[in-house]
Amino acid sequence: MPKYRMVLFDSDGTLANTLPWVSTAFNQLAEKYGFEPLSAADHETLRHLPMQEMMRRVKIPLWRMPALVSGMRKLMAEHVHEFQLFNGVAESLRALSKAGVVLGMVSSNTADNVRGILGPDLAPLFQHFACSASIFGKAPKLRSVLRSSGIPASATIYLGDEVRDAEAAHTAGMAYGAVAWGYHALETLRAQGAAEFFDTPADIGRKLS
Repeated sequence: MPKYRMVLFDSDGTLANTLPWVSTAFNQLAEKYGFEPLSAADHETLRHLPMQEMMRRVKIPLWRMPALVSGMRKLMAEHVHEFQLFNGVAESLRALSKAGVVLGMVSSNTADNVRGILGPDLAPLFQHFACSASIFGKAPKLRSVLRSSGIPASATIYLGDEVRDAEAAHTAGMAYGAVAWGYHALETLRAQGAAEFFDTPADIGRKLS
């Protein structure tokens, strides 16, 4: 039997290799909205900080975040077919689906962008899409999937690459799975009480199906 009845995923940085593009797009939007651009060294430093501290370091007022997130989503929609899934993601998703695991997506990105990145073969494997979450709004999205699925939080795990993913999972009462290849460094995620750690995308299918 699979370890969890339902596996929920973050998209960017967890399933899709969008982070290099996001770094470039951030600097484009920084110029537009009057933020300070970030260097490669800045991004490396931010990988070790929680979201609140990240925002303080980049000096973005909280009230400007919705405009930044909206601008990022719109830019991404123009480039959605350029993004690739990490190697091993497709095989893991198919293995979970074949094992009868319910799959869901909880992302700050839009559902259209996420479906475009997954493509026509993988998107139908997901029964639940709770997308367009605000920066700190993933916990309500996770709870909405629990309600619509009828699957308890105790039988669900949320996989993500950021501290805020861990915080959202804990708030929603479900397990958190940390991936080693995304935005936040794995040692940063280890401090977040993860129930599972994944060194490669292929590990997802091996451990959870």
